[in-house]
Amino acid sequence: MVPAVRRLFSFPDPVNETSARTVAAGVVLQASVFLVVREWWVLVPLTYGFAARVATGPTLSPLGQFATRVAAPLLGRRGVEHRFVPGPPKRFAQAIGLAFTAGASIAWALGAPTVSIVLISFLVVAATLESAFAVCLGCIAFRFFFECEDCNDISARLRQALQAQQAAAGAPATN
Repeated sequence: MVPAVRRLFSFPDPVNETSARTVAAGVVLQASVFLVVREWWVLVPLTYGFAARVATGPTLSPLGQFATRVAAPLLGRRGVEHRFVPGPPKRFAQAIGLAFTAGASIAWALGAPTVSIVLISFLVVAATLESAFAVCLGCIAFRFFFECEDCNDISARLRQALQAQQAAAGAPATN
């Protein structure tokens, strides 16, 4: 039971940047809908998505599942080259997104819709930078605040990911 729970509450490392950018594009879309319709209920799936991705990576996030199971493989077949990046900064970025969306939800509930609009506007800017230009503001902040040995040497995790993919496909492992 414990290994299954640990596996559920894990975050991928490394992270396929194509998937991360696809998730960011979905966030831009959802957040923009909120800015247009200005209805509190639009914040619910947005906030849930960030909470799910912080807790379990893409596992319990519908947007994360779409990005990893549909969009990234489809883009890969269309010639988009996947780049892998360290997981801890991406998880930190998701936590910042959770803080912004939860803050916006709380502000709306307390009768401060302007605060919600400002927070979500900042989220749109950050998610647009990630989705369109691969500039992750949360990742930049992570590297400023934390020492991440994994971030400095991703090659070992890339080898592990390749070996896991090969094992899943039944191919012999390479070193």
